[in-house]
Amino acid sequence: MAVFAELQRLCGAALFVSQLVMLSGRGSLSFKHSEPVALPQKDTTPPYIFVTGSASAEITESPSYLAKCPSGGLCSRLPPDCISCVTNHSCIYGKPATFDCTVKPQVNCVDEKIQKQKNFTISMTCQFCWQLPPTDYVCSNSTNCMTVSCPRQRYNATCIVRDHIRCLGNRSFPKMLYCNWTGGYKWSTALALSITLGGFGADRFYLGQWREGLGKLFSFGGLGIWTLIDVLLIGVGYVGPADGSLYI
Repeated sequence: MAVFAELQRLCGAALFVSQLVMLSGRGSLSFKHSEPVALPQKDTTPPYIFVTGSASAEITESPSYLAKCPSGGLCSRLPPDCISCVTNHSCIYGKPATFDCTVKPQVNCVDEKIQKQKNFTISMTCQFCWQLPPTDYVCSNSTNCMTVSCPRQRYNATCIVRDHIRCLGNRSFPKMLYCNWTGGYKWSTALALSITLGGFGADRFYLGQWREGLGKLFSFGGLGIWTLIDVLLIGVGYVGPADGSLYI
């Protein structure tokens, strides 16, 4: 038993020595402490801030109405969006009336003597905007109604008063107008085709009336009767383009 215990001690000592040799590299032990690796230090310095211009400067935006206001022109000729006027509702309809007006901020205008002006008066006829003659306003047009019909068709239009016209009330108003638009068809061309080639339906084909054109073509113009009738109807303007528009 003593011999067996001695062998175990020798084996343990040999194992300990072999481990030391493996740890020491090539057989030499080094007990020198390794220096710690220096890690990169995080920069705690606050970044530089560059400021351009003055911090107290305020950016002012131009009003939207300035684009419609000519600079240096007569104040009395400015569009309504550029001035503010006191409405004189006590004026007599159809009679001349004067209104006190003031130009809006940042609007530059002058009087007849080329002097800068802010407060001025304008003269106009006392009437509401919807009572103006048709030449003083512009209305929307409709291409969905028939211009050649009996009775004539009307449509709901939106009209806007021209800039240089003064009137009372809202400058945009609805109005019932007769259908009045053109698709590019010429009355002279339609009449010429009806006289020369009407027997073959050329006039109806030109006006976009394909069914009537085929009927005239295969019936030889209704044996001439249909051709004569179409010459009269197109001549007086009763037969028009199929899209319902007016002749040029």
